[in-house]
Amino acid sequence: MTVERTGVATFKGNPITLLGPELHVGDQAPDFTLHKNLLETASLNDFAGKIKLISVVPSIDTGVCDMQTRRFNEEASKLGEQVAVLTVSADLPFAQARWCGAAGVDQVVMLSDYKNNTFGQAYGLLIKEFQLDMRAIFVLDADNKITYVEYLKEMAEHPNYDAAIEAVKALV
Repeated sequence: MTVERTGVATFKGNPITLLGPELHVGDQAPDFTLHKNLLETASLNDFAGKIKLISVVPSIDTGVCDMQTRRFNEEASKLGEQVAVLTVSADLPFAQARWCGAAGVDQVVMLSDYKNNTFGQAYGLLIKEFQLDMRAIFVLDADNKITYVEYLKEMAEHPNYDAAIEAVKALV
């Protein structure tokens, strides 16, 4: 049975429904299988032993998502080899690759939840009305325990970049 959470998020002031459970600091992060491209997938195990900053965006081709991904790309180079910065969206891998090439983004691992939206459902982010993932930030320690989480209340708003970066630095 899918958990529906209504009244917790909006898109331009209009209520949206999120599918899946709300995760909290201290929870073990659910595993995932996401697409790096059409033939290659990645799971949480691919980043074993690393601190993970997971930046979730609805669509890379929108202004806030673009800025969010560029910001974490800039920060990724400063965080060191023990940190993996991942951006997850429901965009097709082709669109993600095109956008990264045009934007010069090369420090973030782009992962697509386009096929089954299983990441969005497991992390409580799948927007029922749009079949996109809601904007959120997760920081996981090397053992995949959630040490920081920010679920945005409004899809069009920016996350707290500084708080997310500080949460990563606290683990390094």
